[in-house]
Amino acid sequence: MHDGARIDITPEILLRAYAAGIFPMAEDADDPTLYWVEPRARGILPIDGFRIPRRLARTVRSDVFEVCSDTDFEGVIEGCAGPRRDSERTWINQRIRDLYGALFDEGYVHTIEVYAREPRRLVGGLYGVSLGSAFFGESMFHLARDASKVALVHLMARLRTGGYRLADTQFVTDHLAQFGAEEIPRHAYKRRLAAALDAEADWNIWPCDGSVTGEQALLALDPVEE
Repeated sequence: MHDGARIDITPEILLRAYAAGIFPMAEDADDPTLYWVEPRARGILPIDGFRIPRRLARTVRSDVFEVCSDTDFEGVIEGCAGPRRDSERTWINQRIRDLYGALFDEGYVHTIEVYAREPRRLVGGLYGVSLGSAFFGESMFHLARDASKVALVHLMARLRTGGYRLADTQFVTDHLAQFGAEEIPRHAYKRRLAAALDAEADWNIWPCDGSVTGEQALLALDPVEE
């Protein structure tokens, strides 16, 4: 059940919605209707104090993958819209693709791409919305072991280096909880959101061409390895 109502959403309305603490979803890929969602408890990831399992830290440090940013929005959203292990359904419909694609073109949506090296192919990634110093994570995917986790580590390192203050995950899953994700009440979230919107951050503090190494990402995070 969604806390919201049907609405015709434009890219501009979508940005205002994020600034107000709400976001859209669809029931599934075949349903053109979008709904506003405003969870009573909001998931966030700690930009300071981000936790990384030791085995994953070794994978990140090894640079087994090439990690880029903002190089293949269509590939990332296609991957995120693919079927999951527990369901053939996806909430990413064509309207979602069009809206976030428009915001990507305007510089408000960003992606992290993870490529296998030989042969080079997209095997994981994520995308989200950036406003002020807030980043709103939307979805991630993986086709190779640890690819989405490596994308998340590089994302959080970029956010911390770029001066972001809020990493929104919408909800907390078991997958995100291992990295320190927590739920906070709506009123506490809105206070953090307001502060983050009042500050500036720089997504492009690092290059987007795949030259950022895993070691650089780990050093930027100074993570708690568990």
